[in-house]
Amino acid sequence: MLDKKVLSLDELAFKVAREIRPGNVVAVGHGMADVIGKRLSSAPDAWIIDGYGGLISTHGASKSSKDKQGSSFHGVSDVASIMHGGHVDIAIVEAGEITASGDIVSLSTLSTAGLLAPGWSVDLLDNPRRVIAVAKHFNSMGESVLKSNCTVNPDGIGCVDMIITDIAVLEIGDNGFVLKELVDGWDIDDLTADGSIHIESSQSITDGEVDKEEETELSKLYDTGVAAMSDLPDGATVMIDGFAGPGGMPHYLLVSLRDHGAKELTIIGNTAGIARVVNFGTPAGKQAIDHTLLIDNGQVSKAVASYPVSPSASRPTAFELAYRRGDVELELVPQGTLAERLRSGGAGISAFFTPTGVGTLIAEGKQSRIIKGKEYILEKGLRADFCIIRGYKADKLGNVIYKGTSRNFNPVMAPAADITIVEVDEVVEVGTLEPDEIVTPGIYIDRIVIRPKDFSPYE
Repeated sequence: MLDKKVLSLDELAFKVAREIRPGNVVAVGHGMADVIGKRLSSAPDAWIIDGYGGLISTHGASKSSKDKQGSSFHGVSDVASIMHGGHVDIAIVEAGEITASGDIVSLSTLSTAGLLAPGWSVDLLDNPRRVIAVAKHFNSMGESVLKSNCTVNPDGIGCVDMIITDIAVLEIGDNGFVLKELVDGWDIDDLTADGSIHIESSQSITDGEVDKEEETELSKLYDTGVAAMSDLPDGATVMIDGFAGPGGMPHYLLVSLRDHGAKELTIIGNTAGIARVVNFGTPAGKQAIDHTLLIDNGQVSKAVASYPVSPSASRPTAFELAYRRGDVELELVPQGTLAERLRSGGAGISAFFTPTGVGTLIAEGKQSRIIKGKEYILEKGLRADFCIIRGYKADKLGNVIYKGTSRNFNPVMAPAADITIVEVDEVVEVGTLEPDEIVTPGIYIDRIVIRPKDFSPYE
């Protein structure tokens, strides 16, 4: 077997790149996976998580390019949140062992089996949409990476979708391994010496390079706010940024949501419309645009908020009046707990314990636990169907920077929605924003709307 052709790392990288689609987020492991990740310049406008806090864009990249336009830097906790929160489309892990049911032991774990310290591999395999295992098909002792059972505790159970080795491409089907491609000169019987392992042949096994599907350019820019939320249904849950006053709110998107007309909405935000009554920074004779538009239009059935009421009893908010009439429901959440519930929702954390609210109405009906002699209550992560936020500037990939109070809740809201729409003053070319100034990376932004220059945030 030693004299037969095997694929180079560049050829392996090409086969991986074929699986990537515009906008995909690709997380790579250590070893061969990391080397392949650095060769994915042919991937179409994707993001590569490199394991060191880098979110590397392939936009405009080439093999000789050192300036990856659209890239940004993040801490380990942020990178872990991307992976655990379900934001990774493809995870690439160098495998030491793979079973027909899709169980995998990474090569790093297999090499240090006595330490039982899989670390990064377990994070990678936690919640991606697809897992591609890459490997040298045979180790130094001539043993195949394909196994009937893992010899050590696996890093992931039933999670592998595709296997790309230096001699073959296989998928995990309903009945086990399915051979899709085989390097010329090899035979299906060469793939494993274990007679208990069955490998099914695909109807058309290829040995050459398969042409990539024609890709269309990824565009996140919408002409109007109404167009950006045309598919927002009745009964949707919508996160709306903002802190207290009118600054940093998606005023144009709020007007667009009112004009769109979706009913029975659950809105999540720090407030439920107090900018109009507190008048922070509002010009004389004007009223700030806020959640009041949706309340007055009869579109809201429930609010999850920290400050849903006015600071003045003599000037109640529209939400307060609707609540007194019994038209809307309220879930009151302490502000710090709200921020953590949002962060948890985006990071794939279903619930957490906090001491905030113990012994108050906030704790009613919630599970409690004594930890180190102190009582804590269980709070659940928050997610939404849509999120509308205010940014200052975005590039065409959706990387966003903020000004002022826009930064309070936006960075934790954006990852916690299925579709996040950002309203900005300006959209710039990719590469204009410096990696260190990007706060919300484009992986979290699905749609971009430019606030019209003649639009006023006041009525």
